[in-house]
Amino acid sequence: MKRAGVRAVVAAGVAGALVLSSCERENRGYGEEPAGNPADAASLTPLQPGPTIRVTAGRGPYDENAYKVNEGKFLYSAMNCVGCHANGGGGMGPALMDENWIYGSDPRQIFSSIAQGRPNGMPAWGTRLSNDQIWRLVGYVRSMSGQLRKDVAPTRSDDMFYGPSEQRAKELTPKNATGATER
Repeated sequence: MKRAGVRAVVAAGVAGALVLSSCERENRGYGEEPAGNPADAASLTPLQPGPTIRVTAGRGPYDENAYKVNEGKFLYSAMNCVGCHANGGGGMGPALMDENWIYGSDPRQIFSSIAQGRPNGMPAWGTRLSNDQIWRLVGYVRSMSGQLRKDVAPTRSDDMFYGPSEQRAKELTPKNATGATER
């Protein structure tokens, strides 16, 4: 019985030594500037790969595509839209679950708000997201206020409960900043 205890202590010591010796495998260089002339760096262009997306007035390209709208829901969380707009109920940014739309509820207007940003805090995402990703976000944002069919709107995430799913949102008639109905 003593030998088993000694073996366990020795094995634990060897395992600990291996763990400690592997901590500094490589230097990742976080925050270091690359060597070379900054003028040689590649410049960014507004060009985006992919096909041209056709949009008709009042309808987004993914208003009928549940998969793309659900991917928009993932992007909404991944790009931290939740940080300002909460889960659609508003916070620092305006609510996205009601009928009040400051910059318009038309899909093209929502696309512009996401891509170009807006004064007083909405950042421009057009250089970080592709047009296709922005259209997916547009579809999800419209689903939060009940502007999409119920069979297209994504369901509530299992990992959080903040209210009813987008499929259960009642349809609201969007209004612009002056209070006029947009439809």
